[in-house]
Amino acid sequence: MSSLFPALTEHPAGRPALRFGARSLTYAELAAAAGAVAARVRGADRVAVWATPALETAVAVVGTLLAGVAAVPLNPRSGEKELRHILSDSAPTLLLAAPGDELPAAVRELDRADVDVRAAGPVPEERAGDGDPALIVYTSGTTGPPKGAVLPRRALATTLDALADAWRWTGDDVLVHGLPLFHVHGLVLGVLGPLRRGGALRHLGRFSPEGVARELNEGATMLFGVPTMYHRIAEALPGDPELAKALGRARLLVSGSAALPVHDHERIAAATGRRVIERYGMTETLMNTSVRADGEPRAGTVGVPLPGVELRLVEEDGTEVTAYDGETVGEIQVRGPNLFTAYLNRPDATAAAFTADGFFRTGDMAVRDPDGYVRIVGRKATDLIKSGGYKIGAGEIENALLEHPGVREAAVTGEPDADLGERIVAWVVPADPARPPGLEELAGHVARRLAPHKRPRVVRHLDALPRNDMGKVMKRELGRG
Repeated sequence: MSSLFPALTEHPAGRPALRFGARSLTYAELAAAAGAVAARVRGADRVAVWATPALETAVAVVGTLLAGVAAVPLNPRSGEKELRHILSDSAPTLLLAAPGDELPAAVRELDRADVDVRAAGPVPEERAGDGDPALIVYTSGTTGPPKGAVLPRRALATTLDALADAWRWTGDDVLVHGLPLFHVHGLVLGVLGPLRRGGALRHLGRFSPEGVARELNEGATMLFGVPTMYHRIAEALPGDPELAKALGRARLLVSGSAALPVHDHERIAAATGRRVIERYGMTETLMNTSVRADGEPRAGTVGVPLPGVELRLVEEDGTEVTAYDGETVGEIQVRGPNLFTAYLNRPDATAAAFTADGFFRTGDMAVRDPDGYVRIVGRKATDLIKSGGYKIGAGEIENALLEHPGVREAAVTGEPDADLGERIVAWVVPADPARPPGLEELAGHVARRLAPHKRPRVVRHLDALPRNDMGKVMKRELGRG
């Protein structure tokens, strides 16, 4: 197959490639350091990477891929039980880490090799095939231990090339983000993406609006973030005109990993003149859809299918939704070269995840607008509420609630109801804890914006919503304890 990273050998030696805080590598330095890693891991089946937000993680993954070996990124914040499961399941022969990283007991039994970002080795010719494993990324399953999604090299290449087409992403772009590197958002899109294009990455280490403004003012052209990051930006904008100017200079602002509330879309657009665009993907599929750089950045949608991706909506009985009316809800199913090949050591789960004609069952529910734009309304397991004969997506109710001035954060779930089947429950973090908005006020607010059957029947107030590392609300935690 062709090289995943042609720029490593084709670019001028001094061209900037990676910067993490004050530490940086040019393309020549990255090629040498990754070449040294490739020589160390060549012949291995799988290699674990202690995926801190550091230069060493990027060098480790690039070097492992150059050697044609599968990398298993490890979340440094995982508990001992989860780490032991991942290592037992993936059976890596080696662990790559930064010098000085203190590792938990669960991983100390592995052979360890420290990554030297100033080492030098030749860039090997990439001999791995398109279908060979590139990454094994463990999904945060809602039930049972995490499953390892085996991502082939073709999935990385086709997703990144499709995004280049959709976003007009070139080697002239400089990306800034502060995302973790154990997930496909920060690692595949945020590190491997710039390197495949021949551009540059500036990683913030730890996200802050101030860091974003600094990098955009110093020539960065693209920002990747998750909704919690954009929410912090939206909150900071009224008192920070310099941040607004910096965001206004960006060529592209991209949000992913969860839905960005419409309220934050509008606040950012009003202050900066720039619209955040959203895309939709999963660990198992990488990227499926996106708002295009030359398309309409419509708040609340994830755009249209990327080149090479087949997407359909399916009813519960398996029939395809043919109405592009913005109202008819179906489960998203996708097919294309961007998909994973299997859950490692789980043929049962792999078979259950695919239809007979090769479409992956995402478990995400959506509607399509007449022009083909996809709007996700939630997860089938937690966000589809069947109330009074209607199928209702939690996402649109959450967006409506967030437009209320008394609501800081909101999540919507369903709970059993003898009359309705399920009743809509709103979990609300009040803007002013001393004056939380009540049920009648919020129900009326939602009913006026959407439809009466979509109004919440119960409101519960919280100090904060439970969220994971990527900012997604963990709805299964709501109501516990």
